[in-house]
Amino acid sequence: MKMRHGSFASILNVRALGVMLILAMFPALCAAQAKMTLGIPGIPPVFGGTIALVAEKEGFFKKRGVDVTVRAFETGAAASRAVASGEIAVSLSPSPLVISQVSNTDVKLVGIWGMEHPDWLIGSTDPQANCDSLKGAAVGVDSVGGARSIALRTMLVACKMKIEEVQQVALSSNVGAAMVAGQLKFGVLHIDDVPVIEAETRKPLKTVVMQKDSRPIDHYLFLAAHQDRVAQNRDAYVRIVAGLIDAERFMRDPANHAKVAQHAAPTGRSAEFAEKALKVYIAMEFWPRDKDGLSKKNIEVMSGVMKKVGNIKADKQPAPYERLVDTTIWRDAYALVNKK
Repeated sequence: MKMRHGSFASILNVRALGVMLILAMFPALCAAQAKMTLGIPGIPPVFGGTIALVAEKEGFFKKRGVDVTVRAFETGAAASRAVASGEIAVSLSPSPLVISQVSNTDVKLVGIWGMEHPDWLIGSTDPQANCDSLKGAAVGVDSVGGARSIALRTMLVACKMKIEEVQQVALSSNVGAAMVAGQLKFGVLHIDDVPVIEAETRKPLKTVVMQKDSRPIDHYLFLAAHQDRVAQNRDAYVRIVAGLIDAERFMRDPANHAKVAQHAAPTGRSAEFAEKALKVYIAMEFWPRDKDGLSKKNIEVMSGVMKKVGNIKADKQPAPYERLVDTTIWRDAYALVNKK
């Protein structure tokens, strides 16, 4: 049986159209198939990583077409090293650390989303504690050179002290537990650590210095990625950030707070403490609301501070803003989330 020329041509056209559609969908298909890991700081994780836990548990990453596993690292510094080595795709890592690493060694890390408002404080179980009593004291941090350590260095400026004038004790995210046990009088803490310590010790915790008071314009964390991997699979990184945007909106809704508190269980916070902390953090826009969290002013201030306190070497200059961040990833993620 002979096939008419017109019918044959039609079949070819349909097949060609099918191939074109598959090719057009190829980037999204690749993103959907990619298995990626997002590193969050602290074992147990700090509360800032809750947004990634929510995005994973509520299926927001999968909704956006990426298969993302959230993994806790001892510190944000360890997570950023895993990104730099290609072990994982992205990490929530201290922006002061990433700024210093890029400025000193030009490591191929770049911030694609950020958290601008640190919640660091130096707390003490001694009700009489002040800046003077910090001199020579043991102070709990995550690791020497880690996020809490960097925060300590910058907060000590408000006390007119240098980091060498205190003794750093590396405890990952277990600083609060060490203070409750009476092993330390001073520690670099997150806001959500305070009510837990007070409940355990049944005594008020003395706040010696709060970072937000000593430096209102600041920066806390980057979602750090490797420049080469972003160039190779940019669409997947856009989709990861889209999942975080979805998670922030979910967390902001009071109707979801009980569920968010459940997802925050890996942080070690009870549901009661997690809900209380969540309200405080949402009020301070700890997780950026409808913006990328990569303000040029904040990041350049932080770069200047890192130079001033010596985290950027004497023979180096802070890396330019355009080298430190890629704002186009969030731009495209935001457009994807808001697409009708």
